[in-house]
Order: sequence, then C-alpha cells, then structure tokens
Amino acid sequence: MFGKKPMLVAGAMSGTSLDGVDGAEIITDGETLFDFGGSTYVPYSVEERAALHASLGKWPGDSGLDQALDIVHSKHLEVFSRFENAVLLGFHGQTLAHDPMGQGTHQLGDGAYLAERLRRPVVWDFRSADVSFGGQGAPLAPFYHFACAKWMGAKAPLAVLNLGGVGNLTWIDPQKNGPEAEGALVAFDTGPANAPINDYMRRHFGQDMDEGGHFAKKGQVIEGALEKFLGDPFFRKIPPKSLDRDTFSKMVDFVTKESAADAVATLTAMCAASVKAGLEFCPKPPERILVTGGGRHNSVLMEMIAAATTCDLCKVEDVGLDGDMLEAQAFAFLAMRVARGLSTSVPSTTAVPSPTSGGIFSHN
Repeated sequence: MFGKKPMLVAGAMSGTSLDGVDGAEIITDGETLFDFGGSTYVPYSVEERAALHASLGKWPGDSGLDQALDIVHSKHLEVFSRFENAVLLGFHGQTLAHDPMGQGTHQLGDGAYLAERLRRPVVWDFRSADVSFGGQGAPLAPFYHFACAKWMGAKAPLAVLNLGGVGNLTWIDPQKNGPEAEGALVAFDTGPANAPINDYMRRHFGQDMDEGGHFAKKGQVIEGALEKFLGDPFFRKIPPKSLDRDTFSKMVDFVTKESAADAVATLTAMCAASVKAGLEFCPKPPERILVTGGGRHNSVLMEMIAAATTCDLCKVEDVGLDGDMLEAQAFAFLAMRVARGLSTSVPSTTAVPSPTSGGIFSHN
C-alpha cells in the first residue's frame, strides 16, 4: 500500500511546552516533500496542562498516569479526526521522560488504540527502537528538515534551530542526495530553551510563558550566570547528544532569588548561549539559521541569538514554512518513512550505530 507514491499523511505533536496538540498534513512519499495540506491546533486546558505537568518524569508502570493518558488520547483523537482524507497518521505521543543511557525514553500514548478508534493506520513510538540500538532517540525531525531544505531549493549549508522546551539544531548539506548520505546531516540538542522560562513564569506568575520576551526585555543578565551555566559538561560533549526537558531544571532555582526581570533575562540568555556553543559543532558555518518552535516569537531571545552568531537568522516563515506546524509535519513525514521501511535516524543525528527505522505500525 505504501510504496513510492505521494500520499496525504497527517502528523501530530504535543511538545514539552505542554501547550496543546499541533496537527498537520503533508503530501509525501517519505523521501520528497511535495506539498502541504491542512493544519489544526487543539490547546490543553489549564487543568489538563497541570495534569500533564504532574506526570513529567514518570515511566511506564508508574502510578498516576491514567488521567494524563486519557488527556493525550482524547486530544489526539480530536486532532486526527479533522484530517478525514489522510491515509496514514503519525502519532508522537507526549514525552514524559527521556534518559537514553539509562531507563530509555517514554512517550505517553497508545497508537494501536488510536488506530482502532480512527479506523486508519497509525505509526507511533518513534524513539524506542533508536534507543534500544544505542542511539539517543532524539532529535528525529532532521530527516524532515532535510526534505524541507530540498523543497526550498537550498544550495548552501543551512541550519534549522527548533526552540521548544529544549533547543535542538539540525545542520544540513542540501547538496547530498538524501538524509542517510555521509555528511548530509548533523543534529543534536543544544540545551534548554523555553522550558526553564515557562516553568519560572508558571511558578511565580501563573503564566505559561514570557510573552514576546516582555520580562526579559526589562532585566539584566545576572553576573557570572552564563559562565556557570556553560561549565556544565554537556556543552563540551561532541554531538549527537540529547536532553530531557528537565535536565537543566535547577536553572530556575539558581535565579529564583533575583528580580523577575533579571531572572527571566538570565534564563533567556542561557538559551542563547547554548545555541552559540552548539554552532561550534557544525561541520561548516551555516549560511543561514531558520528558527522554528515557540521561542521564535520571543523577540529578546531572537535578538540574543542573532548577536551571538554571524549567520543570517530568520524565522522559518520567511522561507515559506510553518513554524507552528513543522514538528507535526515531521512526524507525518517519518510515519511515511516507517510505512515504507525507510530509516528515520542515522549516526550523525542520534548516535545510533547504523541507519535505523523507528516506529510501530498499527493497523486499524
């Protein structure tokens, strides 16, 4: 059924920022991005967000996951039901814990249950196979970033920077024939991005984020904070490498005695500093950096990153892509690759020993 023929595929993503579920369609054969379809967004309520936040760090079999599982399933059923014509669905689930060198990785949600309810095939559990083979299990969007670079007609090396709960960077050489080619991709998590800022705002003000960088704009970076932050061994580790959402959660404790403006300015500067440190691992300086994820709406963060690099920095919208839906589209693309038996990760993206196809294919 899923051969080398372009099809309408839908993907959904619920990120570690815990704001809601993005859903998007693309037309693809799993190798080439041909066109974009519809998109949708279903937010979590305040109560649902609190329940999911309380489940962070939990593993399969831990108590207290039933409510979070019901939330994940109901919201994804709502999203996928809006894509009646999609022949295949990519379900990422909700990441609760990520410890690839220890307990593994945990994305809450049962794709087989969704396939039965939606009466369509669902690809899910994208990360576990990569981790079981010794990979980091993240990031997985780079294969789609490569397809986007080809779709754009890019010629020179470029980078895609995703600023979600965690920051991750994909360096791309669009002259290569495919994402599996030697030297086509280098990808890794750069460090914390929105998660510590959001957690601070939630803890102190009951707000989900520093909207537009409002607080950061008024503050000053705490003296010595960036040096202490960058002293963590993670920033010296050669990629590929990945992080859990809460790996750097103590950043919030570090700034909690400062004024709100200075605390948020410092957390924002830490994100920018980690991006600058990450760019040093690119094989060649990218001609431009395309920024996606919620962090691109934070003007202070964007200004800090722009000041830290000589590369052109722009939002993915400037090249015709949708930064709100890029990750949902990525899991639609990866679902098609899994359905065709194509790889979804390689050594240079997750440190998996050889090209690996992750994901479970569940029939309705």
